[in-house]
Amino acid sequence: MTKFEKFSERVKNKNITVIGIGVSNLPLIKFLAAHGAKVTARDKSERKEMAETADELEKMGVKLIFGDGYLKDLSGDVIFKTPGMRFDVPELLAAKERGSVVTSEMEIFFDVCPSHIIAVTGSDGKTTTTTLIHKMMTQAGYKTWLGGNIGNPLLTDAGEMTADDWVILELSSFQLHTMRKSPEIAIITNISPNHLDKHKDYQEYIDAKKNIMLHQKEGNILVVNEDNEVTAKIGHEARGAVRYFSRRGKADVYLDGDIIKRGSVEVLNINDIKIPGMHNVENYMAAIAAVNGLVSDDIIVDIAKTFGGVEHRIELVRILDGVRYYNSSIDSSPNRTINTLRVFPEKVILISGGRDKKIPYDAVGPAIAEYVKTLVLIGETTDVIEKALKKEIDSTGRGKNIEVIRVSTYEDAVNTARSRAVSGDVVLLSPASTSFDMFHNFMERGNLFKKIVNELK
Repeated sequence: MTKFEKFSERVKNKNITVIGIGVSNLPLIKFLAAHGAKVTARDKSERKEMAETADELEKMGVKLIFGDGYLKDLSGDVIFKTPGMRFDVPELLAAKERGSVVTSEMEIFFDVCPSHIIAVTGSDGKTTTTTLIHKMMTQAGYKTWLGGNIGNPLLTDAGEMTADDWVILELSSFQLHTMRKSPEIAIITNISPNHLDKHKDYQEYIDAKKNIMLHQKEGNILVVNEDNEVTAKIGHEARGAVRYFSRRGKADVYLDGDIIKRGSVEVLNINDIKIPGMHNVENYMAAIAAVNGLVSDDIIVDIAKTFGGVEHRIELVRILDGVRYYNSSIDSSPNRTINTLRVFPEKVILISGGRDKKIPYDAVGPAIAEYVKTLVLIGETTDVIEKALKKEIDSTGRGKNIEVIRVSTYEDAVNTARSRAVSGDVVLLSPASTSFDMFHNFMERGNLFKKIVNELK
């Protein structure tokens, strides 16, 4: 009997609570109910927000608890927490004291998965790097599974996986926070302050990221960015082999002029990379280091020439009246927005703002001053972003001619940007903030932006 089959047997007749009825947990809830577990699903949303899903789950025998008091009297033999929930929420700690086992979909997946695992984390670039590795491995002929934070929960698929398969995962700091196992090949693209609204401090965030390699064994591989001070130090703590990549100096994979090299071997001319930006050159270097020995260089070059990027990441939505509209809703931190702004040779009309993650915004001020000609602000971080720009203006005088416009809806944001744009301009959605002030996730935010842009006459 496989580990997955044993897990499927163990859940029968168990009282199991699942916190969160979102994308990552819905297949898990259905799986547990179908395998005889007594399932209670809890979500802070109101029932009316997910009426059809609620009806479907209740028909399967799932007990549902919605609303502000969704964690009241939390109990169960096993409690699966949603990825974004801290492990030390008082209700979880109290349930553990009463004997509940608290875990997550990803922790159990690592326990039961029979396949090789490559996992990627980082503050920026993890989705693109994960996607690149998946494309490279798939094109090389391996049977692959893509999932994790990239949107596909994989626990319920583990029964179909074999020892020869390769699972390619994107892992967030929240998923990693309580992990007890690490992948065979771990990649940390970079680490900078992020999600400090959820983590106690920057060190806790770093420690969560480090969990991707903390439980590796001899013979496992860690890929890290040598140019990033934090990840370079993490490389010295590895138990297995370390592969460094660098844009600035010689490393296992490094940039020499316009050529990405692996040792003395020329792998890829960066001018062949279809997706723009030097940050994407770093993503390719991370992927090249990860698949060394598994994928041919010809495949890497072919993907570079054909891969147009991941949705919501510098995604060209439309060209209207000579104006290019780009959706980069994934840019949920100042650092992401800074990297995206650097892609464009011309100054852009920037739509920015969202929920504050309690991270420093000072660096976005100089970037806006350098790369933006009109700034359209929306959301909770409107004041924070404008303050960062004002600080740059006051200290250097740069950016004083930037028009700053505040709006309250995305329709107003797009229409305002259009009214300021002339042929040859770029209108860019790059929020520098999370979406949770107005949306459930960055995809919903990006899709609304695209809808409004595509409906422009």
